[in-house]
Amino acid sequence: MLSIESASVIRATLPPVGGALDAITTRFYAKMFAEHPELLDGLFNRGNQAAGTQRRALAGSLAAFAGALAADPGARPDALLARIAHKHAAVGVTEEQYALVHTYLFAAIAEVLGDAVTPEVAAAWDEVYWLMAGALIAQEARLYLEAHVRPGHPWRRWTVVERREETADTVSFLLRPADGGPVPAARAGQYVSVRVPMPDGVRQLRQYSLSSAPDAGTRRITVKRVHGRHAPEGEVSNLLHRTIRPGDELTLSAPFGDVVLDGTDRPLLLVSAGIGCTPMVGMLGHLAATGSRRPVTVLHADRSPADHALRDETRRLVSLLPRARAVQWYERCPADAAGDVRGGLMDLDAVEVPSDAVVYLCGPLPFMRAARARVLERGVPASRVHYEMFGPDLWPADVTA
Repeated sequence: MLSIESASVIRATLPPVGGALDAITTRFYAKMFAEHPELLDGLFNRGNQAAGTQRRALAGSLAAFAGALAADPGARPDALLARIAHKHAAVGVTEEQYALVHTYLFAAIAEVLGDAVTPEVAAAWDEVYWLMAGALIAQEARLYLEAHVRPGHPWRRWTVVERREETADTVSFLLRPADGGPVPAARAGQYVSVRVPMPDGVRQLRQYSLSSAPDAGTRRITVKRVHGRHAPEGEVSNLLHRTIRPGDELTLSAPFGDVVLDGTDRPLLLVSAGIGCTPMVGMLGHLAATGSRRPVTVLHADRSPADHALRDETRRLVSLLPRARAVQWYERCPADAAGDVRGGLMDLDAVEVPSDAVVYLCGPLPFMRAARARVLERGVPASRVHYEMFGPDLWPADVTA
């Protein structure tokens, strides 16, 4: 655990280091990729780099981990790192890469903070880094072992057996192993990485939730095309939409992800917006396949019924569950919409939220923060509110959220 001497230094330097983390991580990534461009081929997503989300996620994670250690030097906050470990395993991060990251990260700290980085300060932050790295390395080793893949090699070729257009911008792909072998176990709510070569030859990857119940023979992912209106256009999503047809092969990782359907019989609240419905449909599929009698409330917000991916399947699965109901909110709501359909933005005050519920959230970050605040106000403990973040996890960047 963190030494008492280092804890004192971290408490004193966390505000200035935390305030400079954006500049530090910007310098870190720029220098590391300049000298190791191969890391952008099949490991780091250059869209996340261009948007700055990877940089902000790293800064938030470092600050949150250091702050937790400084507050309680005798305990290592491994729970903070579980999500990062799953993301790392899904892209094939290896133990050796932590030494490379250390070299460039600490060079960036010294460049940005200059003389403020005394030997004492450098030693304390070095201790924090290796405590964080050691915890991640251990968690990732366990994840690789549980997934029955070699560390750094979670990949397998899959054949597309069906392509289905869900909306104008969303398509589902049903896949089977290209080698004809068995499909490894997955848990409802998990995701896989998809790694594809781009026109310039550089492999890029994205994570996609499994949008159907974990099945003995197939996987299904549902991909929303990311347009470049306010951020870089999604390279992987647009390539998949344009080019992938039945008979084509894709490279997928083993399934990972720590936001999975729990095994209790507590009331279940699934809250999503936009393409955040995909892990929820996977959970519903599992519940239907296992004959669950658990109380389930499905809440979804979207622009319109035409934009709501997997809408008909959600209704079908809800109809198979004897104690399930669904409510949808559409910003453009047709007057003749069937079922419990409401206009405008989601209003959690208008639905029952049992205080003993288990809640899963998925959608844009502002949506999830607002929904989380409302269910906490309704009496649901924070320990039973779970969220899935598409892309780098920016939530730790605001540790008060």
